[in-house]
Amino acid sequence: MVPPSVLVVTGIFSVQFGAGLAAKLFTQVPPAAVTGLRLWMSAAVMVLVGFRPLRNVVSGLAHRRAWRDAAVAVAFGVTLAVMNFSIYQSFARIPLGISVTVEFLGPLGVAVASSRRLLDVLWVGLAGTGVALLARGRLNLSGTGAAGHGAASSGQVVAGLAFALLAALAWAAYIMLSRATGQRFPGSTGLAIAMVVAAIVITPVGVAAGRAALLRPEVLVTGLAIGLLSSIIPYSLELEALRRIPARVFGIWMSLEPAVAALVGLVVLGQELTPREWLAVGCVMAACAGAARGAREPQAPQA
Repeated sequence: MVPPSVLVVTGIFSVQFGAGLAAKLFTQVPPAAVTGLRLWMSAAVMVLVGFRPLRNVVSGLAHRRAWRDAAVAVAFGVTLAVMNFSIYQSFARIPLGISVTVEFLGPLGVAVASSRRLLDVLWVGLAGTGVALLARGRLNLSGTGAAGHGAASSGQVVAGLAFALLAALAWAAYIMLSRATGQRFPGSTGLAIAMVVAAIVITPVGVAAGRAALLRPEVLVTGLAIGLLSSIIPYSLELEALRRIPARVFGIWMSLEPAVAALVGLVVLGQELTPREWLAVGCVMAACAGAARGAREPQAPQA
């Protein structure tokens, strides 16, 4: 049996390699179109793999008129769309490692909110210091774009950081809605419904941005790869890992993600971070690990 740590780390590398592949695709199609490709491909795979249970759940919702359950799944899907759109817009403006580091403020906020320790003030302060170092350092330097080409203006940097913060807020909502969806739907059917909703929500923006370029075979194949690497594979691995380890331990291991994102950005996209930015990434990673370690485990629902 594969150890849970291997599952989590493999999922982290899968997500970030998918992000690097998406950033490279920005040279051919705009980020909004790449967002659409990721969500369309992910939704299609999830529907094909779980069509029968998904059909039964959807028909059961309509039969029972379980509108509250449906509303939770729809809200989950809208959140997925916002989160993916925002982080890809950030990738297009600032390096991958910086975007993911700022985005991690979302899980950090959820972890801190579930704890009542005074020590959590330290983690919040440490994360805030890291983000401040990132923002100040990036504004004082000529940044690189998502694919490592060209310098980013201060306006692009500010927009990139703002989109990363929006993705952080969406990620926090994602965590809460993911749990609520899992309590209402069996297996991965709730996630499949949410993925379909997200794909529908992003369609107008994605089609308007990509137009005919979305029909090119190489773009479609790359989009499928991004969907598998960024969504299907990591979601499956994380779900299996969470069945075998406490959420607190899972959160600590997930704090590796900003460093992996920076490493993938360097290797795949040629995005170099300064020592100051690496220090900032380390601050946020330490804050996330510390907060996750002290977070309370969610209580099991009473029968």
